[in-house]
Amino acid sequence: MDSLATAVASVNDVYWYLVIALLVIAGLWFSLTTLIVQIRMFPEMLRTIVEKPAEIEEGKKGISAFRAFTISAASRVGTGNVAGVAIAITVGGPGAVFWMWLLAIVGGATAFVESTLAQLYKVRGKDSYIGGPAYYIRDGLGWKPVAVVFAVIITVTYGFVFNAVQANSISQSVRNQFSLGEGVGAGLVIGAILAALTGVVIFGGVRRLSAVTEIVVPLMAVAYIVVALVVVALNISEVPEMISLIVGHALGLREVAGAAVGAAIMQGMRRGLFSNEAGMGSVPNAAATASVSHPVKQGLVQALGVYFDTLVVCSATAFIILLSNPEFGGDREGITLTQDSLAAQVGDWGVPFLMVVIFFLAFSSILGNSYYGEANIRFLRENPMALTVFRVLVMLAVLGGCLGSVDLIWNLADLFMGFMATLNLVAIIPLGGLAVALLQHYLQQKAKGHNPVFHRDDLPKARNVSSWDGSDPMTHQPVADEARDVEPKA
Repeated sequence: MDSLATAVASVNDVYWYLVIALLVIAGLWFSLTTLIVQIRMFPEMLRTIVEKPAEIEEGKKGISAFRAFTISAASRVGTGNVAGVAIAITVGGPGAVFWMWLLAIVGGATAFVESTLAQLYKVRGKDSYIGGPAYYIRDGLGWKPVAVVFAVIITVTYGFVFNAVQANSISQSVRNQFSLGEGVGAGLVIGAILAALTGVVIFGGVRRLSAVTEIVVPLMAVAYIVVALVVVALNISEVPEMISLIVGHALGLREVAGAAVGAAIMQGMRRGLFSNEAGMGSVPNAAATASVSHPVKQGLVQALGVYFDTLVVCSATAFIILLSNPEFGGDREGITLTQDSLAAQVGDWGVPFLMVVIFFLAFSSILGNSYYGEANIRFLRENPMALTVFRVLVMLAVLGGCLGSVDLIWNLADLFMGFMATLNLVAIIPLGGLAVALLQHYLQQKAKGHNPVFHRDDLPKARNVSSWDGSDPMTHQPVADEARDVEPKA
C-alpha cells in the first residue's frame, strides 16, 4: 500500500503544475472580465442567499438558494477544513495557508462563473432542477464525449474517492479519542456504522439530503468557528507573529526548517482546492438545483461559499494548529494533529469536541458528495437500478475509507481532483463570456430597481438552453416583461 501511495504521489507532483496553472489563469481571467465580481458584489451575495424559492409546480416548493448553498457547503466544509489544513501545514509549512487564502480570493470569480453556467444550463428533474458541468459541456459546447468522461470522473471522485477521505478522517478522529490504534477490527466497526448511517440518508433522495445538511452544516461549522475564535482571543498577542510567519514563509522571506516555499505553494493550492472546490466542477451540481429568478444569483451565492470555507473555517483551523508550534516538513499529519492542538489550548475536552464536529462535518460531506455522484449518474443514464448500485458502492467506499492509509487515500483524492479540475476549467474558459453577459444583464435590471429575472430569449447566443422558458413561476414576476433587457452588445 505504501508503494502505491508513493507512485500516485509522484504522478501528482508533476501533473499538479498543470492544474495550478489552469486554476490561476482561469481565476485571473474571470476576475478581469467580471471586474472582480467576487469582491465588489459581496453585499449582493449576502442578500441573494436568503431569498425564498418559488413553486416549481403546483403545491411543490423549489429548492431555495440557501438549501443549495448548504448542499455545496456540506461537501466543502468537512475534512478539507480540519484534516486537510493540518496536512498542508505539516508538509508545506505555514506558508501553505497564505496560498490557500490567495486561491480562495482569486477562485471566487471562477466559482461565480461555473455556478452561473450551471444555472443557465440546468434541466428539470423529478424533484428539483439538476445540472452541472456535464450539462454545460454537452449543451453549451456540444462536447458530448467530454461531458460523459466528466460525469464518470466526478461520480468516481466524489462518490468513492472523496467519500473514502471523509470516512478516513472520521475513523482517525474516533481512534484518537478512544486510543483504538490502527487495527482492522476498529476500522470495520466504525466503517460499518458509518456506512449504515450514510445509506439511511442517501436512499431518501436530494430533499432528505438537503433537509439534513441545512441543519447540520451551519450548526457544526458555527460551533467549530466559535471555539476557534475563543482560542485566538486567548492568544491574541501571538496573532501578529503568526500572520507574519504565514506570509513570510509563503513569500520566501522567512525560512522554516524542513518546509520549502515550493512545498508551501503546492500544498496550499491542493488543499485549498480540495477544501473550497472553486473551479473543480463539483459545486455547480448543487448550484443547479436552486429555484431562482436569475442564474447570476446562484453564482453569487456559491462565490460566497468559497470565502466561508477557506477564509473563515480553514483559517480557524490554521490558527489552532500554528499556536501549538507543530513540526514542519515531516510526515503528514491529519485530523489527530488538529485534535491534539485544540486540546492543548482548551483542555482535554477539545479532542472529543472535535471528534463530534468532524463526524458531522465529514458525514455531511459524504452526503453532499453522494449527491454530486447521483446527479451525474442521472446524466449518464436515468435508471433507478443504476442509482441503487451507486448508493451501495458509496456505502462500500465509506467502509473502505475507514480501513485505508491516510497517505494513499489523500494522494488518490489529489489525482482525481486534478482530473476533474482540468476538464472543468477547459470547458468554462470558452463559456465564460456567457456568465459575463448574464452579469451585465443582472446589473442592468438592478440599476432600474427591479428584482432581476431571466428568460432564455434574453441571451440568444447561449445555445441549447432547455430551462428559463418562463415556465418557472419565479421568472414570471409582474416586472419581468418591462425589466427584461436585450443581450448586451459587444
